[in-house]
Amino acid sequence: MKRIFLSADIEGTCGIAHWDESLPEKQDYARFQRQMTREVAATCEGFNKAGVEEIFIRDGHNNARNILAEELPENIEIMRGWGRDPWAMMTGIDESFDGVAFTGYHSAASWDGSPLSHTMNLGNNYVKINDELASELMINSLSASYFGVPVLLVTGDQMLCEWMNEACPGTLTVPVSHGVGNGSVSMHPEKAIRLIRETAEAAASLDPALCLFPMPEHFEVEINYRKHTDAKGNSFYPGARLDGTTSVIYESDDWLDCLKFFHFCM
Repeated sequence: MKRIFLSADIEGTCGIAHWDESLPEKQDYARFQRQMTREVAATCEGFNKAGVEEIFIRDGHNNARNILAEELPENIEIMRGWGRDPWAMMTGIDESFDGVAFTGYHSAASWDGSPLSHTMNLGNNYVKINDELASELMINSLSASYFGVPVLLVTGDQMLCEWMNEACPGTLTVPVSHGVGNGSVSMHPEKAIRLIRETAEAAASLDPALCLFPMPEHFEVEINYRKHTDAKGNSFYPGARLDGTTSVIYESDDWLDCLKFFHFCM
């Protein structure tokens, strides 16, 4: 296995429990910026131990300038900042990669698996794909499958990992915490680092065919907005329709069309 694409978030890192720990302007952020970086580094180290040659890292949180690159192995490239394209947290993905890893990922909007549950932003109550509540992991796993790239590893909260175990059983997961109301119970951060490193090494030997996230033949995507005015305005996206007062629905057979809808309307 030569090339790995790694998309990293922060709200599913070990120990995180409050929005202040995810925002660069807040005092609590530095601690979890470092934990995010350490989990990315552990993933890289595990893959490298298994013989991976190149790792492309997509910083996918907030301003996309979180990961401390100097703490990573030298065989990485890292994309910081937003490309302003529909791939978002997956900018840079293409057919050249042998596998994808997701670190620090979190439960979907309206799930109770994390006190920081959301999907892409805080402006929606939920996002659905084919009538299933959709997480950022689901969206980005479909983007990987669009290019035929298997999802090898997911780290994050327990509910998200359990969902992935059902949706794509071949993918390895490392649940580092679980939500309890507005709180979170986590393992020791050093244990998380060790498990992530070991699981990444094991993930490099997986059968890619068993880790390809299922790609539907048709998509009906729905965004349910917190503000009815947002739904009204975004319902004018070409091909979209307003459903009730707070939901906008869009349909296509092409996943990239759906990503473009998300890009402009979410």
